[in-house]
Amino acid sequence: MQSEVVLIHGWGMNQQVWQLVATELATELGRPVRALNLPGFGGEAQPNGSYDLDSVVEQISERIAPNSILVGWSLGGLVATKLASSKPEKVSHLVLVSSNVQFCESEQWPGIKAEVLAQFKEQLAKDSRKTIERFLAIQAMGSEHAKADIKQIKALLLQAPEPSDVALSAGLDILQTTDLRQEFSELKCQISGIFGRLDALVPVAVVEQLSELNHIFTHKVLSKASHAPFISHRQEFISYLKSVL
Repeated sequence: MQSEVVLIHGWGMNQQVWQLVATELATELGRPVRALNLPGFGGEAQPNGSYDLDSVVEQISERIAPNSILVGWSLGGLVATKLASSKPEKVSHLVLVSSNVQFCESEQWPGIKAEVLAQFKEQLAKDSRKTIERFLAIQAMGSEHAKADIKQIKALLLQAPEPSDVALSAGLDILQTTDLRQEFSELKCQISGIFGRLDALVPVAVVEQLSELNHIFTHKVLSKASHAPFISHRQEFISYLKSVL
């Protein structure tokens, strides 16, 4: 039986964001493709007990078969990386989409400035919907058709229930505090990545750093894409996945 492709969305989103590529991917790849909601997003139940990266990974791993191909966008890539590290039997191929192994910038690692993530956390407490909208705007920043991209993502998101406040807050905590550089460097499965050169959340400099961490890692950078290449450059995204899978 062919390995299933499992698509995992990013922070503030839900599985509907994959709608435009999932069917086409299944046809092009000739294998099953399924999108999942992260816990607390899109109407999915939250973990029992604390909401942290380990509990998210536990919940997702229960819903996928061994030897799955995990395609993780942004926060979803962080979850997929941790899953590939802690449950290697579940993942035959990890594909990062505009993702990072440490989202918060440090002296040695490119990422989002700590104060930007702190601002999001602050705003989230006041108005979650507005915070997600601002996050969407940053995601599309730099894209040639930013307004159209935002409009498209918004329309897709509205097809599922809004995320829970707990999931939003915990998701930001995960982005702020997680460092999976060590885990990534030790991965033995196939690892690929597709990134946007204009991404304001995952600096393109990360790509070289990831290559140095793990020599299995292969990648493609789309010169005119931002943080959501599967929306803004759908055909290139599908072609890339077809070439690596």
